[in-house]
Amino acid sequence: MLLGEFQHSVDKKGRVFMPAKLREELGEKFIATRGIGKCLFVFPMDMWNELYEKLRQLPLTDKGAQQFTRMLFASATECEPDKQGRILLPQRLREYAGIDEEATVIGVMTRVEIWSPENWSEYNNGSEDDFDDTLANLAGRGI
Repeated sequence: MLLGEFQHSVDKKGRVFMPAKLREELGEKFIATRGIGKCLFVFPMDMWNELYEKLRQLPLTDKGAQQFTRMLFASATECEPDKQGRILLPQRLREYAGIDEEATVIGVMTRVEIWSPENWSEYNNGSEDDFDDTLANLAGRGI
């Protein structure tokens, strides 16, 4: 299970440290791509392949599904940590997520998300009020 929140710097080459705790779950190679909400999604290969199989089943006539699939796959890049545990985030992905000198890396069950600290803070501030309501709703469903 991927979990936790980590703050790391981004070097001049666009590399960010992926915490060992998360690297163990992600495996030797994994996929980074555009996420939802101005962050990056990082998928272990098995989850990426599972997502691929699901998206492959969507009809070509579904305009929204095709747009999502194009954006997700066109921006995807295979990552392999170097000996220091850093991964290279291509400039186009860093620009999309607003990641410059710092990054917030979070574990979200089956994927990792990489945020700019500003976007992560803004997201948290906007979601704080909804958290209690959502938690109460989920608890009411037995989750």
